[in-house]
Amino acid sequence: MKPEIDSTTFGSITIEDETYHHDVVIQLDGTILKRKKHLSKEIYGTAHIISIKEAKFVYEEGAQCLIIGTGQQGLVELSDETSQFFEENGCRVVLLPTPRAIEAWNKAKRATIGLFHVTC
Repeated sequence: MKPEIDSTTFGSITIEDETYHHDVVIQLDGTILKRKKHLSKEIYGTAHIISIKEAKFVYEEGAQCLIIGTGQQGLVELSDETSQFFEENGCRVVLLPTPRAIEAWNKAKRATIGLFHVTC
């Protein structure tokens, strides 16, 4: 079941009345996980570029769409190989600043996964 995202402020996201003070990944079954930013940081020196290693952690078989909240100012992006990975797996990627990504998430009807960056 897809949880409703209530809101975000710089440094936090509130999902189903629970506030998280870190980036989150929401799986197809609604499970909320802490984002494994180190998978990208160890390759690029920043968590603002999503690596193929992190993509493989986030992706789930059957996901048709990945909504990425790119941060309050929209700084997160995909590496080229990560874009290709999602394309090859038939998973559309939507990148939006986190406040707008939350709106898209709450309206999404398809098999959707999410990654939400809560700072810059």
